[in-house]
Amino acid sequence: MSDAITLRSFRKSFSVRTKADRTPVSDVDEAVEQAIRDRLDRERPEDSIVGEEFGKRGDSSRRWIIDPIDATRNYIRGIPIFATLIALDDVLGVVSAPALSRRWWAVRGEGAMCDGHPIRVSSVGSFEDAQLGYDSITDFPAAEKFLTLLRRCGRARGFGDFWIHMLVAEGAIEIAAEPQVAWWDMAAVQVIVEEAGGRFTTFTGQARSDGGSAISSNGLLHDEVLAALR
Repeated sequence: MSDAITLRSFRKSFSVRTKADRTPVSDVDEAVEQAIRDRLDRERPEDSIVGEEFGKRGDSSRRWIIDPIDATRNYIRGIPIFATLIALDDVLGVVSAPALSRRWWAVRGEGAMCDGHPIRVSSVGSFEDAQLGYDSITDFPAAEKFLTLLRRCGRARGFGDFWIHMLVAEGAIEIAAEPQVAWWDMAAVQVIVEEAGGRFTTFTGQARSDGGSAISSNGLLHDEVLAALR
C-alpha cells in the first residue's frame, strides 16, 4: 500500500511545502500516512495512532507510530534511500524501502528479518575494525567529540536516517548515530535493531527513545561510544 504510493510519485511531480519546524513535507508523505491511518481505522479502531504529519488520535496504550516517508529530503531529490516506518509501540516494527526493494521487520521475542531472511548484528569488537554510519556532522552538539570518535573507527560514512540503523541490524556496520530524531523516526527501528541482537539508546544512555538522539550498535562497542560522546 505505502510502497505503491511512494513509488508512483518518486522522481515525478508532486507538491512540497515547509512545515513550522522548517522541515519539508510532500503531498506524498500525507497521502501515505492517510492511507495507513485509514487501514488502521478499519482494522484496529480501538488503537491509538501517532503520525508525523497528522499527529495523535486516541488514548489507547496500544499505539501505532507512523513515519510515512523517513528521509523526505532524499525522496524530494530523487535519492532512493527513503522508507515508510510503522511500529506498534515496543511490540513490532516495519521499515519498508521500496526503491531499494528492501523490507525489514521484527516482533518482540521473535527476532528480526529482512526480505524473509533472519538478520543479526556483527561480532566486531574493536573500533579499528568497526564501521560507523552517521547523520550530518553539523547537527552534533559536540562535533569535536564526534569527530574524535570517527577517527577511531576503521571506516565512517554519512548515510543517515533509517538506513544506517538497518545496516547495524544486518551486521554490515557496527554503529549508527543520529543527534536529532523524533519518536516516529526510531520506534520501528529500535525494535528491529534490538531483535537483531543489537543495542539502542539515546546519547545519554536511555534505553527508550521518544525523540532527541539515537545510537544503535552491535552492543559490543556501545558503552565506549556513549563515553566518547559525553
